[in-house]
Amino acid sequence: MKNNAKVEKTSSSAVESNEIMFLPDDLPNFLLKGNYKEMYAHFSQPLKDEVSETELAETAKEFTKDIQTLNKASDMQLNGFDRRTWLSDTGNKGLIGMFDPDGTISLIQIQELTSSPETDTKLSKHEYALPFEGDWFVFWGGENVLVNYHYEVEIQRYAYDFIQAKENYSYKGDPLKNKSYYAFGEKIFAPADGTIVSVMNDIKDNEPVGVMNPNQATGNNVVIDHGGEFSHLAHLKKGSITVKPGDKVKKGDIIGLTGNSGNSSEPHLHFQISDGVDLFNSRSIPVRWGNGLKPIQGETITAAE
Repeated sequence: MKNNAKVEKTSSSAVESNEIMFLPDDLPNFLLKGNYKEMYAHFSQPLKDEVSETELAETAKEFTKDIQTLNKASDMQLNGFDRRTWLSDTGNKGLIGMFDPDGTISLIQIQELTSSPETDTKLSKHEYALPFEGDWFVFWGGENVLVNYHYEVEIQRYAYDFIQAKENYSYKGDPLKNKSYYAFGEKIFAPADGTIVSVMNDIKDNEPVGVMNPNQATGNNVVIDHGGEFSHLAHLKKGSITVKPGDKVKKGDIIGLTGNSGNSSEPHLHFQISDGVDLFNSRSIPVRWGNGLKPIQGETITAAE
């Protein structure tokens, strides 16, 4: 295992009980205290096949050098997996752990982090409302790559991916069917007053779920001009969009339904504010949400009625 490299997993296996009890939230303390042997005992077999105990110790010692604490950044239990992240007190290192239901460590990733302080604090001029109703789950969102994979790329740095979840699952029934997902077909609204400037409405929704369409990355989408700032609402359901370019919309007007079109792994809403109409040739802007909201991965947020 090397710095900035993750050890992937596709399956899990239980480990024999150990005298030192281990819970997922113990991972950073085990690293900082040098309890590598005990920690390694809780690796899944596929993870052990990828990294030796010696490699773990060498990498962990280098990673924890100059670190006093690792503080929880996010906590996400969804669809049978448990993903947790921690941020160093120095702010430049991150730790990701994934765990099986019995607490077995099935993935560990350490990462050097970069930040963009010159833009992180420059919020959008306008205030935006959540573009849906009810409770939604933040799958990706935040200002580092631990909690928001978009952050690494300037054009999507402050984007969010929202899904719906009940009892830690985003679906009920056949996971290959779009209709099984709670988010699929949910109403999506304009987040602020503006003018529709771009619409795509004829891209089929991906099915079976998990098969993506990277050639039409944003899928069915709506772009709204809010006066020099543009909201992008992507991966909408085919044929569901109710607006057209030139239409004036008010905050809360319905614009379409959540779908699974484009480069989407399951039904969800991709939302971001940019400084241009073309998502791929503009910069993402940190969203000034109403009520001072700052959504972070793993949180359930509720839209105001």
